[in-house]
This record gives sequence, structure tokens and C-alpha cells, in this order.
Amino acid sequence: MSSESGIQGVEYNIRALLSALAIIAAVMVGTLYAQNRVWWCEAGDMLPWSFDIWSPHNSQHVIDPYSLSHLEHGLGLYVLLRLLFGKRLSYTCLVIVVAVIEASWEVIENTEAVIQRYREATISLDYSGDSIINSLGDYASCLMGVAIARRVSFRNAVIAFAVLEVISLFWIRDSLLINIVMLIYPVDAIRNWQTPA
Repeated sequence: MSSESGIQGVEYNIRALLSALAIIAAVMVGTLYAQNRVWWCEAGDMLPWSFDIWSPHNSQHVIDPYSLSHLEHGLGLYVLLRLLFGKRLSYTCLVIVVAVIEASWEVIENTEAVIQRYREATISLDYSGDSIINSLGDYASCLMGVAIARRVSFRNAVIAFAVLEVISLFWIRDSLLINIVMLIYPVDAIRNWQTPA
């Protein structure tokens, strides 16, 4: 194979991957729209970010403190899939699998049952679901996590996951792992620690 053919093959793979990711995102957006999710923050702030988890802007902008947990989704899923399948799963397939999982979670997370569970079991007492733009930001953060995991060593991907957990705990007293624990088995001591005095 000539170098030119190799380059064309790589370009084709990139185009195919980007097309697949765009289709997955479009299906996610269409489903969220059908679930009556708002496009953007209804509080009227057009900034792309919001960093106060106690405000009505939380989960309504492109970026918020929980973007870190979606970076962790990407890092964690990359590590898990590599542990399960090794190199048998190509990077392109791995990214698509992660994208489908993340998009599916965004849809599930914004169902009434899960929104209600967040209100009952976590510190998100006033949680009303994500805006569509926030879900797209979460989707992009997850894919960024996969890209980072691929660039660094397996060990460093695990370290990055742990560092993001610690940053989140110090910053907002919440994290991906805490969220999972609280959704499955709420612990009053954790919720009391998370709640501002």
C-alpha cells in the first residue's frame, strides 16, 4: 500500500467516525426533544458555562462542574473496554460504543423516573433535568475523556480519573462515584456533608 493510499484510508476512517458520532448525537438530541427537554437555560443567561451547582443554571449550559464527571465517563469507559476486550476492539469501534453508552445515559438521565430519583436520593433537590445543550456538552466531554485516555498510558488514564474525582470532591462535594453511590444506596452522612450549612 502506498503512503497516499494509507493517508486516504485514515482520512476515510476519521470521516466515518465523525459521521457516526454526529448521527448518535442527532438521535440523542431528537429523543431529548421528544422528552420535552429545553434547548437552553430558561433562566435567561446565555453564557456557555455555569459553575454554581445550587443555582437554576446548573445542568442548563454547555459546561458546568459536572462536565468533569463526564470526562470521567470517557476515561473510565475507555479503561473498562480495554480491560474487557484489549486490542480486539478497534479504537473506532471503542469510541462508537462509548458514544452510544453516553448518549443512552443522557436520554435515561432525563426521564421523569431518574429525575425524581435524583431529587429523592442526591443533593439535587431542585433538579429538573438537563437542557439539550448541556447534554451535548456532556456528550462532548465524554468523548474528550476517551481521546485523553488514548493519548496517555493506561495507568495515567486511571490516575486522571482519580484526580478528577478528588477535584470534584473538593470543588462541589460531589463526584461521579459519589453520584453512583447515592443513586443506588443513599447515605445520609454523605448527603449531610454535601449540603451547605
